[in-house]
Amino acid sequence: MARVEASVLIHAPLADVYALAKRVEDFPTFMPDLERVTVLERRGDVPAVTEWVGVVEGRKIHWVEEDAWDDTQHLCRFRQRDGDFDRYEGTWTFAPEAGGTRTAIAVEFEFGIPLIGGLLSALLRVKMKENLDGMLTALRSRLETA
Repeated sequence: MARVEASVLIHAPLADVYALAKRVEDFPTFMPDLERVTVLERRGDVPAVTEWVGVVEGRKIHWVEEDAWDDTQHLCRFRQRDGDFDRYEGTWTFAPEAGGTRTAIAVEFEFGIPLIGGLLSALLRVKMKENLDGMLTALRSRLETA
């Protein structure tokens, strides 16, 4: 299993960053690696179960994700219910910091590729890290240019 983390300081108030992150169905409008995010189930006004289709190196990746948003601690725990990963779960965290909001994401994932070699495993980690960095950069750009 691989673990990848990314973090960025977004120069915007915690409430704004957290509110945008909770609107995952809007992500494809400003994240080019996402083809679509469909809300399958809501808890109140927040998406709780979503279907994602991303594109990595021209290949579509699909998963259904369950999100548990904690408005008190400003975090989200997520996990794949179904999809292309054998395992996909992680945590978004949001914390006030001088100048804005520290936004971080940590993902643990596993693909069911038998006898996965070190080179391929390293490549998958690099691609996942690029994806996480891209998501955070897109959130930052969306909020800082608004």
